[in-house]
Amino acid sequence: MPPTVLAIVGPTASGKTRMAVELALELGGEVVSVDSMQIYRRMDIGTAKPTEAERRGVPHHMLDVAEPWENWSVARYVESASACVDDILRRGRLPILAGGTGLWLDALVDGRTFAVQSTGWREKLRARAEAEGMPALLAELERVDPASAARLHPKDEKRILRALEVYYETGKTITAHNEETKRLPPRYRAVTIGLRDENRADSWARIDRRVDEMMARGLPAEVAKLLAEGVPPDCTAMQAIGYKELAQALRTGGDLQQAAAEIKLRTRQYAKRQLTWFRRNPDTFWILWKKPLDFAAGRRSATEKLAELGLYSGGGQARP
Repeated sequence: MPPTVLAIVGPTASGKTRMAVELALELGGEVVSVDSMQIYRRMDIGTAKPTEAERRGVPHHMLDVAEPWENWSVARYVESASACVDDILRRGRLPILAGGTGLWLDALVDGRTFAVQSTGWREKLRARAEAEGMPALLAELERVDPASAARLHPKDEKRILRALEVYYETGKTITAHNEETKRLPPRYRAVTIGLRDENRADSWARIDRRVDEMMARGLPAEVAKLLAEGVPPDCTAMQAIGYKELAQALRTGGDLQQAAAEIKLRTRQYAKRQLTWFRRNPDTFWILWKKPLDFAAGRRSATEKLAELGLYSGGGQARP
């Protein structure tokens, strides 16, 4: 049987970081962040990266591992994060995966392989996209991999080019690659605990408060400093919610409060998409928050569920 890990999932501002720390202290665990923006250094406020005080002495992994101008793929994340998870397991500790980037979490748990190493096809395809337009490349994808072409949005340039790259690099469609991967056993056995509000209005209100707190803590100054360092406004990190809106306002002299309102709206929309993603897993044990959040009760519910699964017997240590 694959080694067991614990995953704490849920939409943004649902208390994942706090719950992960609570359970790490209870179970003898270490936290592995599964957040595509918390990997970046000097992007602390807008990513809700836990402070040293909030970590409460619990080791956290996959924070501050990249510069803001770097573009990390899911493949690179899986390679680095799986090394952290395996090291935690070797030391007899429990890996606790916590974060809201569902695609990265699924890829890490499944142990998907990404063997394609570009030998120039990506650059060739990007050049063709500029010269010929995406409709021509989508038509080409329809010929070589109709299943992928039917699944992808015509404006999803990144995934269309990736699907063509895989085909030309390997001679195999990405659809076939994904089907083969699905048949492999998962790398880890994930026990998943989800956090969400019983009342959606409470979630929306908490998101709004969090954005107000970020603004008060200095998010505009954090974004301004990144721009002053020369971080490109169009790089992946600066497209994150909060950074994109404020970068635009700071560069054009826009209203920061209007930018904050846009951040709140986009964060609520993102939370809805996250919840839709995580609800696909029928095995997730959901903790429904009432108002206010009761982490002591949440910790009891989680450990009771783990005990029911034979993974915890008290005494501050999870069973392997």
